[in-house]
Amino acid sequence: MDFTRIKPHPDLDEFIECYWMMYSNESVPIVEKIIPDGFTEIIFNYRDVYKSKTSGDWNLQSPNLMAGQLKTFFYLQNTGTTGSVAVKLKPAALTQLFGFSMDQYVDKIVDLDSLSNSKLKQLKERLLAYLNNVSSIKEHFVKSILDDYFALLIQNASKNPLKEPLELIFSSHGLVTVAEMVAIAGVGERQLERLFKKYIGLSPKYYARIIRFNYIFKLIKSKKDSWAEIVYQSGYYDQSHFIQNFKAFTGEDPSSYFFEKINMANFFLNK
Repeated sequence: MDFTRIKPHPDLDEFIECYWMMYSNESVPIVEKIIPDGFTEIIFNYRDVYKSKTSGDWNLQSPNLMAGQLKTFFYLQNTGTTGSVAVKLKPAALTQLFGFSMDQYVDKIVDLDSLSNSKLKQLKERLLAYLNNVSSIKEHFVKSILDDYFALLIQNASKNPLKEPLELIFSSHGLVTVAEMVAIAGVGERQLERLFKKYIGLSPKYYARIIRFNYIFKLIKSKKDSWAEIVYQSGYYDQSHFIQNFKAFTGEDPSSYFFEKINMANFFLNK
């Protein structure tokens, strides 16, 4: 599998984390695990679709998808060859740009066409007009199409009332209390909860927990620290608490997780 991350235009920093692409001519089914990373996505599969499994049976996905916030891991499996282009959005961007109430999409990956959103329809038409009509997808064309589309869209974006609390979560690597978020937001705790429910889909505490979990991957990627130091730096009380949280998000013990393996989970988490 070939993975590519594309940096958007700097003017889009408030709304877009990155664009990404996946490509593979391998059609043998491979199961991939997807782990929460704190971002939402709009995904376009221009080759064969994927199957997903959260619990129980496998379900065939639609070609064009919107993914809300994840609370835990799930599985994907290809049904043939892979060709995907996606937009990874900042935590509140789907509400700011498209007006979604994100609590409706927690742990959900929905068919884009089922949303009846004219702005998303325009995005799909513009991107697929390129993806479905060329023999070789070029990064700079994908970037140009997406940059141009979002540059127009952000002109009418709503204000993000969670800008300061989210910046605090990321700058502290999730090591922040709800009281600290309340103070910097200038609203009461119940109002902060309501805003997180609408714009993120998760509670402030749970979202900070995901970002703290993500920080583990950054620490491990640096290869400078021992497990004991990683446990301490990522803000866990002790090693058992660290292992418990790691298993909750990945289904695996950290000592047995393959951090260097080339797969979807590590591509998304190893920024």
